[in-house]
Amino acid sequence: MLTRKQLDLLEFIHKRMQKDGVPPSFDEMKDALDLRSKSGIHRLITALEERGFIRRLAHRARAIEIVKLPEAMEARGFAPRVIEGDGPAAPPPGAMPVEAVHAMELPVMGRIAAGTPIEAISQVSHNVAVPGSMLSGQGRHYALEVKGDSMIEAGINDGDVVVIREQATAENGEIVVALVEGHEATLKRFRRKGDMIALEAANPAYETRILRSDQVTVQGRLVGLIRSY
Repeated sequence: MLTRKQLDLLEFIHKRMQKDGVPPSFDEMKDALDLRSKSGIHRLITALEERGFIRRLAHRARAIEIVKLPEAMEARGFAPRVIEGDGPAAPPPGAMPVEAVHAMELPVMGRIAAGTPIEAISQVSHNVAVPGSMLSGQGRHYALEVKGDSMIEAGINDGDVVVIREQATAENGEIVVALVEGHEATLKRFRRKGDMIALEAANPAYETRILRSDQVTVQGRLVGLIRSY
């Protein structure tokens, strides 16, 4: 049995991962639950982990994987959005066999900067297999390898492969592939205010970039993450 706060936190994490493909930061969890400090979040996270609902992943900044959901939430649908590469792992009890999971090959279009923007990339380097459940809607999807650590507090590390749904618009708070002034590609959280756009890092070592809307072109939204160890 979960307390109200534990259930609220689990549902918030679940919804964020369904939307963005990555877990929220501890600050976002604290604000969502209206707590005064992150120590309360640590206690809730520990309680959820002890009860087997979540698992903290090693070598990932503030990374959380949802293992199961209460029956009431499962009834509304649950599909994990993070997959790990390199080496088979035993499926959890009741999981669908690997051979029964529909997978699709996506082109890896090169590298995307999570740090100082790099030149835009558009050449396929190789393909990667992605579970069909990770893909969002009927639009075109592609993958990019992350270069840099500016999104580390959003659970996105250097060397990760991000799955992107191609689209030209974004809602505030979504993590997007943005093309800056036609030639610099970067992975950042998107926020628009009037005619200005902020591209926010998830690492306090990096400043938010404020640009005119005509300087930024959204090329896709983050829907999934693949990590190899």
